Amino acid sequence: MALAKHTVFDADALDRSMEECDNPLPLFRDALRHGREVIRNYHQQHNHPAEIVSTHAWLVDQLLTRAWRRGLSMLASPSRLALVAVGGYGRGELHPCSDIDIMVLLDSGAEKETRGFIETLVQFLWDMGLEIGHSVRSVKDCIREAKADITVVTNLMEARLIDGDAVLFSQMRKATGPGRIWPSRKFFTAKWEEQLRRHHQFDDTAYNLEPNVKEGPGGLRDIQMILWVANRHFGANSLRELVDHEFLNEDEYRALIRGRNYLWHLRNGLHYLAGRREDRLLFDHQRALALQAGYHDKPGNLAVEQFMKRYYRTIKELSLLNEILLQHFQEEILSRGKPRKRVINRRFQACGAFIEVRNEKIFERSPYAMLEVFLLLEQNPRLKGVRAQTIRLLRANLHRIDSKFRKDIACRSLFMEILRQPRGITHELRRMNAYGVLGAYLPVFGRIVGQMQHDLFHVYTVDEHELFVLRNIRRFTIPEHRYEFPLASAIMEKIAKPERLYIAALFHDIAKGRSGDHSELGEKEARVFCEQHDLSEYDTRFIAWLVRNHLIMSWTSQKEDIDDPDVVLRFARAVGDQEHLDYLYVLTVADIRGTSPKVWNAWKGKLLSQLYAVTTRALRRGFGKPIDLEGYIANVQGETVNLVKSSRVSEKHMRRFWSQMDNDYFMRHNAESLAWHARAVVTAHVIDLPLVQTRYVPDIGASEFMVYTMDRPELFAILTGAFDRLNLSIVDARIHTSRNGYVLDTFIVMDAAGRPIADGQELKQLGARMRELMIQPQKGREPASAHLPRQLKHFPIEAQVNFSPSASGQQTILEVTAQDRPGLLYQIALALQECRVTLAGAKVATFGERAEDIFFITNRDGEPVTDPAQLEKLKKAILTRLAAGQDAGAEDRPKQFIEI
Repeated sequence: MALAKHTVFDADALDRSMEECDNPLPLFRDALRHGREVIRNYHQQHNHPAEIVSTHAWLVDQLLTRAWRRGLSMLASPSRLALVAVGGYGRGELHPCSDIDIMVLLDSGAEKETRGFIETLVQFLWDMGLEIGHSVRSVKDCIREAKADITVVTNLMEARLIDGDAVLFSQMRKATGPGRIWPSRKFFTAKWEEQLRRHHQFDDTAYNLEPNVKEGPGGLRDIQMILWVANRHFGANSLRELVDHEFLNEDEYRALIRGRNYLWHLRNGLHYLAGRREDRLLFDHQRALALQAGYHDKPGNLAVEQFMKRYYRTIKELSLLNEILLQHFQEEILSRGKPRKRVINRRFQACGAFIEVRNEKIFERSPYAMLEVFLLLEQNPRLKGVRAQTIRLLRANLHRIDSKFRKDIACRSLFMEILRQPRGITHELRRMNAYGVLGAYLPVFGRIVGQMQHDLFHVYTVDEHELFVLRNIRRFTIPEHRYEFPLASAIMEKIAKPERLYIAALFHDIAKGRSGDHSELGEKEARVFCEQHDLSEYDTRFIAWLVRNHLIMSWTSQKEDIDDPDVVLRFARAVGDQEHLDYLYVLTVADIRGTSPKVWNAWKGKLLSQLYAVTTRALRRGFGKPIDLEGYIANVQGETVNLVKSSRVSEKHMRRFWSQMDNDYFMRHNAESLAWHARAVVTAHVIDLPLVQTRYVPDIGASEFMVYTMDRPELFAILTGAFDRLNLSIVDARIHTSRNGYVLDTFIVMDAAGRPIADGQELKQLGARMRELMIQPQKGREPASAHLPRQLKHFPIEAQVNFSPSASGQQTILEVTAQDRPGLLYQIALALQECRVTLAGAKVATFGERAEDIFFITNRDGEPVTDPAQLEKLKKAILTRLAAGQDAGAEDRPKQFIEI
């Protein structure tokens, strides 16, 4: 039912009453109150919001005109004057409690009497009940202020004559038009920058917990931005005119109008609920608006969440239309001449800085190209985005992303390639989400688009949160941001398959909004995805475990006493091994940070890093139980077999070699390292022993030595002594003894200055020298001759030695914590040799200036070392040798450390 204007305002009745009374103010108040009440009732019947905002503007027009004319009639000699509506009121759009912006345009020679009339008029309007924002300007004033401030010229562009001198108004419009000031190119650039700043105030996302209907991304201001630019460039006064200019198609026009009307309805409702101007969808109003809209609570899905989901999906659509149109304007207004085109492949080309299809039928003929476009954007960093027409084609062809599309090996491979690229993953997944491609390809993700979590903890919709978590993980890989989270960044450097983390990030909250445990449901969805995308069984189980357990680390660190050994032991057994702990730590930090800017704090970071450290210590001591050990070993062996297929390494001989190694060997090396070992060991002959191989590892920025030889009691001392003589510092060591009496040891080393040796020839020479020192052993340097590096002199650490039984009970654990320095491991090896203790395995690690080394030892009979006298002797021998090295650097240390 249309809103009849005569029911809103009876002009004849007001005019008659005004003639009969000296004080018309009560009449105006009653007319305004009555008209607004009629409009409010119309809103509550869920009637068309466009009629409400336009009728409200019309009502105010009627009252302003009569107040204006009544005042003018009292002037003795009225000047040239015009009453002008500006801003939203100038567009003929007025929400229930919006400010009513007017300008009184006057001739530059206006009399004092005229200015007194204006003051009286404004006071009358306020007394009537209108919240007036007013300005008084001459045409020259308008020109001067519009030149200086783009918001002024924007207001004047929307100016509408209510009453008064039409010629004066026309002069103002002409003087402030694009032919005189703010030409369309300059105007567009300034308004675009203004929009970017405005969006940045809302964290560049429309999906905030309490979004702003007017100013937020995708809000009403974005629609107005389109109109402003169209008006300045084409002189267009409506969105319909953009269809005539072929900047909008009919479907897009309808979507814009539909979205605008929906936001108008919400804004009207907000104003009525608040009783004042309110453009934020605050918690106070969301539930009430949801009920007014007819939503009801469902199991696992509150009415307010259903209501907000529609809102978020609406502004997502409007944001995309804003992007398409502004890109069109950019090409039309800013481009000088036709952009240069460059062919990328048979389907796509670069048009300036944007990618576009070479044929408008390409998505029909090759549907997989709807994923390929995002991969090409990742691989071509100079491209800024997708051309507007290609975005339209993508959206028009979304229906082609069906079950057949998802089963296509080309599509599945393209999606996994998108996740495996070294750059641009976050940007392109966000773009895929904005264009509707991600939700179409992963329907389970499509279900959470716009899904709100109605609490103070989560400030973003679920889909936005998932992508924020992914963005945080990617941020850990960027060297420039390493200072933010150094531990997470350091862990990311050694993670072999980051795509596992990316998939876990996409699925960890995928089941939010359903009834049931979202972690369990998400685990099932992650399994389905991994199986559909041909991930290995082990990777599938690994990712599913991450999704199922993504809350366990934050819960344990914040809810339990992590100083309690039983808590740490229980958590260590839950994560099982270092690899699962590494992935879980990174995901947990990224998840908490992606929940809300206010949720993360230094205290939570400290708890997580502390739990990570104590759990790592427990796992290094053997108190974890690897998760899916057999699956992991089978997986890493399978990857290794694929890596060595093209070499002369026999798989049969390689597996024979592997049969002699224990499980720990496979847990501590990735497939690429196992392949390196296999190529050297399997093809070697007895005469080649001792076998020494070297390489530079760019991923970790260090040099690596591998030694394979027969085991003997003094071997560890020989190896560490050789490194000492070569003036190389060991920062990581992995000692493995095979079942047939051989050892395979790997050492990560740096030179004396703490730098890696990257030169292949130099490494080869060092490897040859190492082999010579193994054949003809020489003592390492005396502690007194090994000076501490300059940086370490400032961080003295008291050496500590501790013993404990191993998890298996078959060995004794020796833990040594000390200041890292040259020859450290050599001195420990000499102490072991001196006390007749056999080394069965070692886990050596350096953390800055701190060395934390774990040795699994036995007596010469292969039994745990349990004799207290022997243990005390070993402890004393280690501390004595380390003290000698500590004292050797004392002379170079700052005075304050000598006195301590």
